[in-house]
Amino acid sequence: MMDIYTIGADVLRGNAAPVDSFDDEFAALIERMFVTMKQGKGVGLAAPQVGIPRRFFVMQIDGDKQRVFVNPEIVETSMELDSFEEGCLSIPGVYADLDRPAEIRVQAWNERGRRFTLGADGFLARVIQHELDHLNGVLFVDRLPERTRDRLLKQYEKRMRA
Repeated sequence: MMDIYTIGADVLRGNAAPVDSFDDEFAALIERMFVTMKQGKGVGLAAPQVGIPRRFFVMQIDGDKQRVFVNPEIVETSMELDSFEEGCLSIPGVYADLDRPAEIRVQAWNERGRRFTLGADGFLARVIQHELDHLNGVLFVDRLPERTRDRLLKQYEKRMRA
């Protein structure tokens, strides 16, 4: 299992660089990330979360196949928002309801370097948005109202010190 970096690590706050090589080493890294994600009981894992400042993430939600998004870009979002409780492997034990666009269209490359476009809604859309945020140095708590974020992070820090 790879180490999952937690809030406070610099790699979680930078803009990740594009992926430009789809070789065997990259394929092996993706497999290790899927293992790490599953062992952490997550549904998505972005490269910066394992200390790699590159623009890709892996995900698998219940009832769906494993998915890899390389150099992803959201090209369309709905005006309608959905609220749902989010958590993050990089901020263990912190959960909060967060509004995000209900539907999105994303363009990316798969693990073999083939470009695709995907329309997504519901939980699939939410996980894609959450993981793509990681590639831009954004954590889900950054999208919360300031008072809520500060309260949750104080509780998290208190637990980590205990």
